[in-house]
Amino acid sequence: MPGRRRLIPLACALAVDMFGSGLFLPVSLLYFTEVAGLPLATVGLLLSVAAIGSLPVPLLVGQVGHRFRPIDRVILAQVVQAVAFAGYAWADTAAGVLAVAMLAAIGQRLFWSSFFSVVAGLAEPEEDRSATDRRYALTGMIQMASMGAGTLLGGLVVAYGWYQPVVWFNAASFLLSGVLLLLAPRDRAALPAGPAVGGYREMLRDRPYLLLIAVNTIFALCSVFIGVALPVYLIEALPTPDWLVGPLLAANTVLLASGQALAVRLVRPLSRPRGLALAGLLWVVWALLYAAAIRVPGAALVPYLLVGLIFFAAADLIHAPLSNTLSAAAAPPAQRDRYLAVYQYCFAFASILAPAFFTTLYARGPAVPWLALAAVTAVATVVVHTLNRPLTAREQITHQAA
Repeated sequence: MPGRRRLIPLACALAVDMFGSGLFLPVSLLYFTEVAGLPLATVGLLLSVAAIGSLPVPLLVGQVGHRFRPIDRVILAQVVQAVAFAGYAWADTAAGVLAVAMLAAIGQRLFWSSFFSVVAGLAEPEEDRSATDRRYALTGMIQMASMGAGTLLGGLVVAYGWYQPVVWFNAASFLLSGVLLLLAPRDRAALPAGPAVGGYREMLRDRPYLLLIAVNTIFALCSVFIGVALPVYLIEALPTPDWLVGPLLAANTVLLASGQALAVRLVRPLSRPRGLALAGLLWVVWALLYAAAIRVPGAALVPYLLVGLIFFAAADLIHAPLSNTLSAAAAPPAQRDRYLAVYQYCFAFASILAPAFFTTLYARGPAVPWLALAAVTAVATVVVHTLNRPLTAREQITHQAA
């Protein structure tokens, strides 16, 4: 119970943040074309440059983050993003768009490079694995539910052209989230007097953790792949109505928002690396099923796709909490901030890689991206299974040190 009470302000702040972000998501490209009047191709290029330009942020956080509490870094990230979205109102040139988009991307990278250090810092003394996994599962459910609710409402924003109000709302949501974070408890550990022990050279020699980062990059690619690939695949390659894209993605959101706690309970008998291996196996099955969808008769296609979606959702539900808890538990306590900041590159690289991965392979055939994804995910699944012994042993050492 004390742990849950300590999580409430953080959970509320996350819910507000994700709802505002989800609300803005459907208009993220349209805003600058409809309000600023810039060409779509220019906007896409500017947003990509901004995303790439923010990539050094996790490395910087890992280097100097020990000087600031994780919760303070998260609050700073919310303020930065609020300022960026307030600046959207005056961004009507390419240079202006690049400036505010870069500021927003830096704030977002700072947030995710620090947020899970905050969650890890809420652990009670002698806390068992189930309590830790439940905490991460709860934050994942809040993230998905709030983002999904905001995205669904964002459809109305597009329909009615409420572009400017939603930008102001998003800026206000970041500020409100920052205020709520002021109520969140600080990590019990005191700030270190000097730099964190070790450095990036030591981390580069940590073979099990580097392999974990590589594996999770592939798993993160699976997680974001559905949003990139499914709309094109359904509309261009399969004999399905265009309107099916929305309901399928909405069904996926509902599954992810409601099933994470159940998934955590079901995989509790497994070690965390083996739980991740199970998630990888489920993603392999999902990718193979969707690759074969071009051979499925039209009358059976919709239920077939829904069955495949269950495999995807099950994998994502298992992966989300376990990957975050494992990354925190496998990091040396003295370097946890650095390790968790660098770990966020998994999701950054996956988001950058997914569009090129899909479009390049899709040109060779509609099933090719799904088959390629199944192949690389199968390799990642085998690798994470081989990491079971070293990572589990490291978890036990970290738990005893805590």
